[in-house]
Order: sequence, then C-alpha cells, then structure tokens
Amino acid sequence: MATLWRSYQALMSKHPWKVQIITAGSLVGVGDVISQQLIERRGLASHNVKRTAKMMSIGFFFVGPVVGGWYKVLDNLVKGGTKTAALKKMLADQVCFAPLFLGCFLGISGTLNKLSMEQNVAKLKRDYADALITNYYIWPAVQIANFYFVPLHHRLAVVQIVAVAWNSYLSWKANKM
Repeated sequence: MATLWRSYQALMSKHPWKVQIITAGSLVGVGDVISQQLIERRGLASHNVKRTAKMMSIGFFFVGPVVGGWYKVLDNLVKGGTKTAALKKMLADQVCFAPLFLGCFLGISGTLNKLSMEQNVAKLKRDYADALITNYYIWPAVQIANFYFVPLHHRLAVVQIVAVAWNSYLSWKANKM
C-alpha cells in the first residue's frame, strides 16, 4: 500500500492534471459499480456496463476537470491555510459551487441517458433538491478538513476517495428513472 501511495504521489507531482482527471473518472466508475451492485442489487449478470462507461465519462470529462479547476480558482480567491480561510473556502464551495455542479451533473447524466429536454427538466425538478440536501449532510465537514489539512494538488483525490460513497448515491440518483 505504501508503494502504491508513493507511486501515486510521484505521478501526481509529474502530471497533476492528468492524474486528477483519471482518478476522478475511475472513482465515479467505482461509485456506479457500487450503486448497481450494492444499492440496486443488480448482480453481475445484470450489470449495465454502458451505464458505468457513461458515468466514467462524466468523471473524466466533467467531474475531474471542473472540480480540479474549481479548487485552483478557490485557492487563488481565498489565500492561506488558516481555519478562517478553510471556512471561507468551504462556504464558497458549498454555496456557490455545489448547487451549480449538482445541477450540471444531473443534467449531463440525463442527456447521456437520452432523456428529452422535458424529461430531463422533470428529473431535475424531482431529484435536485434531494441531492443538494444530501450534499449538505456530507460535504461541509469533509471540505473544512480538506481545505485546512490537504495541499491543493491532493484535494481532488481526497474528495474522490470520500466521494466513492457519494458517487454511488449520485449514480443511483442520476440513473433512477
């Protein structure tokens, strides 16, 4: 395990952007597998591989770049590693970023699931508030710790590790028709 962590850190220092994106896509995929197998109890024979691939693509092309970029912007907006700075970052993250991110995530997944515009809007109306409230149960505490203790280039990885459970929930929510 220690060797794996050192390898990850070496890759992160050489290619932070690529590693963050690959980590995000992979862990969104893991979240979908957990959602299908443990939450929805589909079994291996009924596992929807196309759905996992769609969720991974959202991770690679949306979650990784957007969240990684947001953390860079946030670090430039709020300087320092104090408790006050961490609180300000968490508030900005949860008040400004999370609501937009969740809406986009659910909208993108609806589009990839070939929902019509009307179906996608109805799904957003049905699921968005619940997802946002659930987000507020989990993420403020995680983000306070993340912004206070974790260096910028590891924040997305920390979030994605915690987010395996969150991604499972989001995958279930995004694919529940």
